[in-house]
Amino acid sequence: MSDVPKFFRLNVEVGSLDEAVAFYTKLLGIQGRKQPGSRCYFEAGPVTLQVVQVANPHTAAKALYFTVNDLEAIFERAKELGCLSQESVHDAPGGGIVVRPWGERSFYALDPWKNPLCFVEEGTVYTG
Repeated sequence: MSDVPKFFRLNVEVGSLDEAVAFYTKLLGIQGRKQPGSRCYFEAGPVTLQVVQVANPHTAAKALYFTVNDLEAIFERAKELGCLSQESVHDAPGGGIVVRPWGERSFYALDPWKNPLCFVEEGTVYTG
């Protein structure tokens, strides 16, 4: 196939755009760009995270995965925000920095609308 589709934007629904912008700005350590239609874009590499306010938000897929160079720094921000996952991932704490069975060093978190997030240390990403 010569025209391979390229994934460029992911939509996350939230109940309050202002709260979401504050949350994601602090957690990701980057500024978003507010857009028309109660949305904000966060440039997260080749895929833009689009945060959009809706009346009845639905959670995103099982997890949104981000690679980061300084896993400890974003972990500390997640801890300050009180958003570390309380779930177990392969018999290890999801909200703790752990080397997963597939070799990724990561932790899991939830935004205030229960959208699951995973942060993986650059250089440990498992690509299959």
